[in-house]
Amino acid sequence: MLRKIFLAFALIGVLAAMPAALPAAADSPGSLFVNMTSDDDHRANMAITFSKNQLERGHPVTIFLNDRGVFVGAKSNAEKFKGQQQALTELMAKGALVIVCPFCAKHYGIDTADLIDGAKLGNPDLTGSLLFKEDTKTMSW
Repeated sequence: MLRKIFLAFALIGVLAAMPAALPAAADSPGSLFVNMTSDDDHRANMAITFSKNQLERGHPVTIFLNDRGVFVGAKSNAEKFKGQQQALTELMAKGALVIVCPFCAKHYGIDTADLIDGAKLGNPDLTGSLLFKEDTKTMSW
């Protein structure tokens, strides 16, 4: 009988400790920083779709249009990247951030006024604060 009481208390102790053992992600979803370096349709769609799926799961999302990825965020390329620009606009409306590499934009001749509405030109403070935010994961396409 004493053994059954001991086992019951041991089981209660284990069950009581379980919530503390769950990963921190259960309480705080962590952020996603996507480095999109390509203007390839498939790669851009992969980066945007993955970002959308994670945003829908409660993860704050930043999409960094870097290198040739800046072409996807330029209004002058609206015909070629219509679907991607629409998806980026929808993601921003739901809280995602889209940041454009200023050096890449300049290198490829993309003016700030040509960026899709809502996209922000990056700078070391803005980009760095999001990239190095605690519990941030990064992915690249």
